[in-house]
Amino acid sequence: MIEYIVANLICPFFGTIAFSVLFNVPKRFYLSCGITGTMGWIVYCLTVNLTSAAIASFLGTLVVVLISRMLTVRMKCPITVFLISGIFPLVPGAGVYYTAYYLVMNQLGEAAQRGIGAIKVAFAIVLGIVCIVSIPREFFRPDYWRSRRLHKRKIQNS
Repeated sequence: MIEYIVANLICPFFGTIAFSVLFNVPKRFYLSCGITGTMGWIVYCLTVNLTSAAIASFLGTLVVVLISRMLTVRMKCPITVFLISGIFPLVPGAGVYYTAYYLVMNQLGEAAQRGIGAIKVAFAIVLGIVCIVSIPREFFRPDYWRSRRLHKRKIQNS
């Protein structure tokens, strides 16, 4: 059991970092990218047994995009640095592979089933990205929340 937990922490971390290297992310962001991908994968693993793979992917994507938005503001870099590499562990690569495999093997029913599953997961990832990216950038800045608190205090004191 411990080996399973360690593998589910180490593999997405280094897989995300490896994809970051492939994606030419600056070296100073490797650790943040690895943590982002690992957090999304942890949420996926915790929820996949309770829900479908598509919903688990959606929830994992929400975490990845949320962390990416926070890191974007904190580290002053584009969101794609963290988002593209952080989404990597959640992409339904095996589903797409098996869809093509069963098409080649002329097992059309199995190919359709795998293909629809992969499309559901891909759509869930897109929906998760849209949900968080649609939140205004100011929402993720600390000074926004400080100014709201000051404004609230002024209203209460009046």
